[in-house]
Amino acid sequence: MTAPAASFRSSQRVAIEPALLPWCALIVLTALCLALKTDFPWLVTFPKEWTLPLAAGVNVVTDAVVTVVQPAFRALSAALEAPMRGARLVLVWLPWPAVILAVAALALKSSGIRLAVFALLALTYILFAGYWPQSMSTLSLVLLAVPISTALGFALGVLGHTRPGLRPMLLGALDLMQTVPAFAYLIPLLLLFGFGPVVGLIASAIYATPPMVRNTMLGLDRVPSDISEAGLMSGCTRRQQFWHVEVPTALPQILVGFNQTTMAALSMVIVAAIIGGFEDIGWEVLSSMRKAEFGQSILSGLVIALLAILIDRLTIGFAKARPAGPTAAMTWMTGRRLAIVLVLAAVLAIAIRLLWPNETLLPASGLRMQVGGINQWLLGLVRDYAWFFDGLRNGVLYCLLLPLRIGISGAAVPAIWGVTLSPTADATYAVAVLLACALLLHRFNWRPALALLVAGALLYTGFLGFPWPVFILGIALLAFQVAGLRLALFAAAGFVLILVNGLWGALVQSLYLCTLAVLLCLVIGGALGVWAAHSEPVSRTLKPICDALQTMPQFVFLIPALMFFKVGEFTALIAIMLYAIVPPIRYVEHGLRHVRSDVMEAVEQMGATPAQTLLQAKLPLALPVVMLGLNQTIMAALSMLAIAALVGTRDLGQQVYVALGKADAGMGLIAGLSIAFLAILTDRLVQAAVAGPTMDL
Repeated sequence: MTAPAASFRSSQRVAIEPALLPWCALIVLTALCLALKTDFPWLVTFPKEWTLPLAAGVNVVTDAVVTVVQPAFRALSAALEAPMRGARLVLVWLPWPAVILAVAALALKSSGIRLAVFALLALTYILFAGYWPQSMSTLSLVLLAVPISTALGFALGVLGHTRPGLRPMLLGALDLMQTVPAFAYLIPLLLLFGFGPVVGLIASAIYATPPMVRNTMLGLDRVPSDISEAGLMSGCTRRQQFWHVEVPTALPQILVGFNQTTMAALSMVIVAAIIGGFEDIGWEVLSSMRKAEFGQSILSGLVIALLAILIDRLTIGFAKARPAGPTAAMTWMTGRRLAIVLVLAAVLAIAIRLLWPNETLLPASGLRMQVGGINQWLLGLVRDYAWFFDGLRNGVLYCLLLPLRIGISGAAVPAIWGVTLSPTADATYAVAVLLACALLLHRFNWRPALALLVAGALLYTGFLGFPWPVFILGIALLAFQVAGLRLALFAAAGFVLILVNGLWGALVQSLYLCTLAVLLCLVIGGALGVWAAHSEPVSRTLKPICDALQTMPQFVFLIPALMFFKVGEFTALIAIMLYAIVPPIRYVEHGLRHVRSDVMEAVEQMGATPAQTLLQAKLPLALPVVMLGLNQTIMAALSMLAIAALVGTRDLGQQVYVALGKADAGMGLIAGLSIAFLAILTDRLVQAAVAGPTMDL
């Protein structure tokens, strides 16, 4: 060995040892806690006597505040209800031919003939499915919520751009707003405004504001300095420079924020149907799911999906910069001709209403009134193939969900696995884990070996049987070594607050359910992403599927999972996976496709096989992009927890949902903030891991 190599290995060994020492101490503490958990059960199960009545205290404060301010908010509710019902009456009053003509013209102007055809087909389906009035009710809420969110988000974005000192506080508030579950928004609004569609309107406006704020700040920050200087040199005042130079330059990014705001508002309107809508699509989906009318659930869910895709494509089409060579249809549909078509649609609407003032002009009976046969067919399908669906559910439940929840030691009993682990089997498992850790330690370094050791311990004890002191200290130590002291203190404080509020059991349920969903999404989605990166037909096939999955509101994912697998944790797992599988597909494909070509050529010239090129060159080089996909996957899984509570879970999402039913602001706030804490902590950890550790490890 040469002297430089020996020196490098020596310095690497010295640098690693200080970071490894606290983990060795934590391993000793883990073994001690596991050995003593029978004598000291509080090491695993936090005693109820030790919990603090923080939720009750929040309720006391909330009740006092609500009593004072409720009359003003109820007055605001009455003031908002009038324009909302007016917008609904106008949209329902408009004849469907005029609406279809206007939307098709907008689609033609936005993205061309393909979107116009899609708009015609989608609206025709909504019409003949019998959900036209309900769709107009949903659109009326969106049309009122989006302007409020857009104006508020633009103002806050400008404030964050012009006042850098306020940006950290503003970004923290945005992180909180985007990670708190949607149901948690509804509890304080329910107390202030009461039941009814106004709550959905206000919740949608609040929930949809953060994307507009972020994109406004991003667009204004990216305005080139030479453009701003040119505006000043031409004699513009500060106001003229802002409105005539900076805002037009940032407009494409601001319009992207408008697109995301619109989609967020539509998603929240569906959720808000739980506490009182007025014959909108969200209420149709919810009521048909409660009645187990799977035919109606599929029809109404498809309406939501089509509306979401159509609105997304319309808004993003106007947000994108026009290509150099526009299509003939987009060239023909100029702004002037679009205005003429919209005027013709208005004239058509007035003419139809003058000729048939009392006629709805809707089909006599929509498809939803004729789905009795579809319901029977679906129920028969589920019944005939119950052996397959039950087998799949039980296989995942007994082989994956239960081992993660209660561990191999808890699942290996005659009632579950039909066997009992002997001391010899326990020793064999421990030796196998230790040998695998030693192999990783020899082949790589101590980090993967430590990760395998932790995974082996968790798999044996389960998340529910793992000592909470070790868990909190382990996450805090990881945060300290990856991102520094501030994140470590944040992690420790957050978990301690969850613990003393009596939510540790719900937290553990959330963690193991999200962990399994994320792992399965990474395996399945990552494999699809690798396949798409090496096959254009596969990439073209997956793109519209991913687009549809990303634009559909979370509510819709419950329908197929509930139809085939009934209520339970496996159903929640399927719904979470459907919502969270898109990021690994897209980020893996993007990362592999954008690996430097000269590096790949060098690897291939060295004689590497395709498998070696993928595993030892492409994936390591694409790892930062893949890690961002992992981050988005975790965020999506956590955001789906509260929605998945509708199909029977016992996690933090269920706590939020139960608190919503009881109007328990304290518990709803604490459980919602707990989910937000998990999301923010995970986001900061992954970002720090991608950027590189702050310590010299």
